[in-house]
Amino acid sequence: MKSRLTPLNEEQISSEQRQILDAILQGPRGNLDGPFLAWIHSPALADHAQQLGAFCRYKTRLPLRLSELAILVTAQAWQSQAEWQIHEPIALENGLDPIQIEAIRCGDTPVFSREDEQLVYQVARAMYQSKRVPDVLYHAAVDHFGEPAMVELIGILGYYSLVAMTLNAFQVDRESDKPLPFEENCS
Repeated sequence: MKSRLTPLNEEQISSEQRQILDAILQGPRGNLDGPFLAWIHSPALADHAQQLGAFCRYKTRLPLRLSELAILVTAQAWQSQAEWQIHEPIALENGLDPIQIEAIRCGDTPVFSREDEQLVYQVARAMYQSKRVPDVLYHAAVDHFGEPAMVELIGILGYYSLVAMTLNAFQVDRESDKPLPFEENCS
C-alpha cells in the first residue's frame, strides 16, 4: 500500500510507533492495511483507533456478515476506494450476495431477502443521508437486534467513517491491478 504521507523506515520509527506496530501486527489484523499506514504517524491515535477497530470488526453482537454490510455502505457513502477493496471480498466470504454488493457500490438500493440485512442497510443509509434514524426504523432495528447491538452498529458506522476519511485524505492506495470501485473526482 502507498499513501501521500512520508513513508516510515526502520531507522526513523520511534519507540512508540514500534510498540503500536508490533501490537497491530500481532493482533487479529496482522498487517498495516488500510488506515494504519496513516495512523502510525500518530502512535496515540493509532493505539486507540486499533483497539476500537478490533472491537468494531471482531467483537460486536452483529455477525460479520452484517458488520461487513455496514462497512460497505460506509465505503460507498464516502467513496472510499481502499475501504471497499479491503471489505468487498470479506463481505462475499461471509455470505453477502454479489448482486446486493454491486447495487450498493453503484449507489442503488439493493433488494434484501433477509430482514437483518435490510435493517442494517436502512439504518446505515439513513445515517449517511439524513444524519438521523427515523423513529419507525429505530424501533424496528432495536426490536430486531436489541439496544446494545444497535449502539454497536452505530459505532461500526462511526469507526468506518473515520477509516474512510483517513484513507481518502491521505490517498491510501492498495496498488491493485483491479479497476477502482468508484470514479475519482479530484486529484
